[in-house]
Parts: sequence; structure tokens; C-alpha cells
Amino acid sequence: MISKITQNKTYQKYLDSLKFALYCISHPLDGFWDLTHEKRGTYAAANTILIATLLMRVLKLRYTSFIFMRVYWEGLNIFLYIASVLFPFVLWVIGNWALTTLFDGKGRLGQVYMATCYALAPYPLVQFPLMIFSNFVTVDEAEFYMVISALSLIYAAVLIVVAMGQIHEYSAGKNLLFTVATLFAMLVMIFILMIFFSMISQGISYFVSLARELLFRL
Repeated sequence: MISKITQNKTYQKYLDSLKFALYCISHPLDGFWDLTHEKRGTYAAANTILIATLLMRVLKLRYTSFIFMRVYWEGLNIFLYIASVLFPFVLWVIGNWALTTLFDGKGRLGQVYMATCYALAPYPLVQFPLMIFSNFVTVDEAEFYMVISALSLIYAAVLIVVAMGQIHEYSAGKNLLFTVATLFAMLVMIFILMIFFSMISQGISYFVSLARELLFRL
């Protein structure tokens, strides 16, 4: 009986934290402050929003009208497509946390992750009805679809910036500065990763060539 009550409380807390994403969208300053400082958010809800965002990206490929999106399935790698969203997301979270930790940022790594996930909520909420709507509009109405779709992305980006300012307790100017710095840090990390994987590739090629040479001589 006690276990069932505990499960119900946990489930209710998850639902409340998931609904709180709507409050963060409509009241970003108060919402993202309460998200971490008042512990209104949960990792379970954050993970749900992130998964919904990734799933929405995949569903758009299949169910968006060909008027707005032409998909060449024979040349599409679905895992790379998902990674094209997940990889920048991970770089943003790590880069922002690493920089702000050095300059009096109050947010922890988990809080940066949670706030970024919650800030993505407008994307699946707007894109899902738009995906359905795309199958009932004509080419002449395409501009409406494109504008709303772009606005969902822009608003999600604005929410991410606002969220970082609230959890790190930065002023507007300092927050914008570290937003730009985080984007630059992402480019640096990509450059370092490219060098790292290039060195790994060259090392593997060297040992493969060496093994082939030894086998040939033997």
C-alpha cells in the first residue's frame, strides 16, 4: 500500500513538472528561476521533452507534406539525422556549464541540461500540429507554415538564452556575452574533436598497414 502511494506521488510529481514546461514557455523569467531554484523541474520531464523533440524531428520526415519537405530516404541515415540535433545539444550543455563555472555561474551541469530541455518545449508543441496542418494547405499558404515553424525555433532559442541567465543569475548583458562565448566554445570543441578523430583514424591506418606488412613478410 505504501509502495503504491509512493508511486502515485512520484507519477504526480512527474506530471506536474512536465506541465510546468508550459509555465516556463509563457513566463520564462519566473519559470526558469523556479525550475531550478524552487526545484519545480525533474530530470524525467526534461528527458521526456528532449525525446519528444527528437521524435518530432523524425516524424516530420515521414508525415510532413512533400510541399514543405522532400525526403530522399535512400540517402538518409536516421541515426546521423538524430545526432545532428543531439550533438549540438550536448556541446551547448557542456560548453555553457564549463565556461560559466569559471566565471561565477551558479548553475550546475544538471541544471543547465534540465533548463535547456525545458526551453525546447515549444518545438514539439508547435511542430506537431504544423505537421498535420501541412497536409491540408496549398502552396499559396506555405508562407504561413514557414513563418510559424521558424517562430517556434526562434522562440526556443530565446528561451534557452533566458534560461541560462536565470539559472546562472547573470545580468542580461553578461548572459548575452556568455551565449556568444558558448557558441564559440562549441566551435572549438568541434575542432578539437575533429583533430582527435583524425589522429585516431591515422593511428589505426598506421597499425593496419604495419600488420599487413608483417603478414606479407611472414
